[in-house]
Amino acid sequence: MFKLNTYQRYLMREVLAAVLLVLLAFLALFSFFNFVDELRNVGRADYTAGRAALFVALGLPGLVYELIPIAALIGTLYALSTLARHSELTVLRASGLATSDLLITLFRAAALLALLTFVFGEVLVPFSERLAQDIKAKALSKVVARGGLESGLWIKDGRSFINIRKVNPDASLEGVRIYRFTAENALESVTEAAAGRFQLPDQWLLKGVQKTVLAADRSHVESSDEMAWQSAVNPDLLSILTVAPERMSLYGLYNYNRHLVENRQKAERYQIALWKKLVYPLTALVMVALALPFGYSHDRVGGVSLKIFAGVMMGILFYALNGLFSNLGVINSWPPFASATAPAALFLLAAMSMLWWVERR
Repeated sequence: MFKLNTYQRYLMREVLAAVLLVLLAFLALFSFFNFVDELRNVGRADYTAGRAALFVALGLPGLVYELIPIAALIGTLYALSTLARHSELTVLRASGLATSDLLITLFRAAALLALLTFVFGEVLVPFSERLAQDIKAKALSKVVARGGLESGLWIKDGRSFINIRKVNPDASLEGVRIYRFTAENALESVTEAAAGRFQLPDQWLLKGVQKTVLAADRSHVESSDEMAWQSAVNPDLLSILTVAPERMSLYGLYNYNRHLVENRQKAERYQIALWKKLVYPLTALVMVALALPFGYSHDRVGGVSLKIFAGVMMGILFYALNGLFSNLGVINSWPPFASATAPAALFLLAAMSMLWWVERR
């Protein structure tokens, strides 16, 4: 177990304090904007200002998850620039502190931020996002998902294509149609149900059922008040639709990706999100490495403010590239790993190039 020197503890304390300060400032700013945006819905149905505030509060873990790498960049820039302005870095370097030693110290601070990012992304964000969407949907009397089509949500389950017009916040279904096909891809039956509710362990209870069975050149209709329907589709799978892929847990992403692959559906978006979930916490290490070269600058007049501005611009660029490469990866069918890691790899390359240039001076 390693033991930190006095200067290492001091540097880590300064960097982490600056990162926390920047993160809190960003959280306050973005929460204010989100609350103002939610005020448009206040007064509709049962959506009150209190529920809007609760919705924004439940979104805070997601903001923390997204903003930690950017806060790590800006906070480290600020901390190192302040140390350089006070000549503390100059003293450390004159005492024999190598760039590699300083970088390792920064990596130790970034490792704590990476762990925090992972914990938020895996434990808090999926739960809080789902709860926030459920609260808002119930208050506004909205459906959870429509799938982006007027006909509702479409899901493939084995040889069945399922159309659901409404998925309610309590996971009950309205307007269910199940199109069953044979191994020869011929339509075998069409089942229509007015409503459905999930029953453990793996079946739905459909109500108001009318089933049309097609056999050769004849067909007949079967009607019943209730019918048990077994399917791989369950409330957990449907609840995924309320949470953006980037804010799902690794377990949820893996299960839904497997469902799509097994049913021969496009899964690129969720595969990219899966790789991003694995890589994203590590971007905190990339950001502190990118900030280090700026700490060696000795500008005393306007130096800190200029570097903070540069950090904000780089943070915006990283955020934009992160979304851009994900979308381009889905559109152009790029390898999911490359699409997910490209922004971090580009920033790491920039950091290594700048450090090499600083060392040569």
